Amino acid sequence: MIEKNMHQFLVEHPDMKYVFFGGKGGVGKTVMAGTAALWLARQGRRTLLASTNPVHSLTSLLDQDVFGAETPVAGVENLWACEIDTKDTIARSKREIREKIEWFLRFADIKAKADEFVESATMNPAFEESAMFENMIDLMFEDKYQAYVFDTAPTANARRLLGMSSVYSLWVTKMMKSREEAKSLRELLSYSKKKEKDPLMEYLLSFQERMKHAKELLTDEERTAFFFITLPEALPIAVIKRFIAWFEDFGIPVGGVIVNMVIGKETLGKDVPEFVLNRLKMQENYMEEIWDSFDGMVRALVPQFETEVRGIEMLERTAERLFT
Repeated sequence: MIEKNMHQFLVEHPDMKYVFFGGKGGVGKTVMAGTAALWLARQGRRTLLASTNPVHSLTSLLDQDVFGAETPVAGVENLWACEIDTKDTIARSKREIREKIEWFLRFADIKAKADEFVESATMNPAFEESAMFENMIDLMFEDKYQAYVFDTAPTANARRLLGMSSVYSLWVTKMMKSREEAKSLRELLSYSKKKEKDPLMEYLLSFQERMKHAKELLTDEERTAFFFITLPEALPIAVIKRFIAWFEDFGIPVGGVIVNMVIGKETLGKDVPEFVLNRLKMQENYMEEIWDSFDGMVRALVPQFETEVRGIEMLERTAERLFT
């Protein structure tokens, strides 16, 4: 049934370094990310578990505060965890935007204050997402760890987040073209032959290189993989069907699909409640759809445990099922 499990997949990709987990809300992304990070750390790899989900859950999963800083996970050698705090990044981005807008207004000889332009630029709902992306690639560029495991937001947000390197690249290319045209016109109309320094163009060139490097990392199939988490239910399966091709179109390597909270028939005793039997039948039907829809991509079936997965001991139990 499973042609290549998680362990086999990682053995075949020894340079795997950036591992992302995503899916519909409520399918267990945080648990699977935490389990994978724990397993990698147990293999002797210095590992960072990071949350790019605006609604963080790592602190609850690990039973320790990991918000805003890379924190050693208690009782686990080689493992650090962090819920990314975007406040500092947003504040820094606003300062940078203000500087660029003020410089542009002076350049264009426009008598206006930068405040209204700054507010317009930073009130965009995607601004926090952009800050999260910046934090994520900062972590990747620092290269302090041998493995990075990211617990992402629900799939639609993760799609936008990981696609930003491509979107930004297109945006910067257009901005640079417009900038060259504006600069040429200004120099043509100027009486002075003196070449002016262009900090905005310098910023765009630097940003272009940054996005190029980010895209190289995110699309490297030997170092990066995105795993979809689903339940044997209609909606989570539909989400993956909808988005899996998009990730492939953007060049983000899809590592496979993990099916979570599977009811094991062999674990049921006698006098099973009708509700459980109905759930089991429903899951069996959807498992057929999963095998058909994601042929060769299913990496693991993780059972529905008798208690919530929280704390290192439960993550250890989950790892036994995710990596066997």
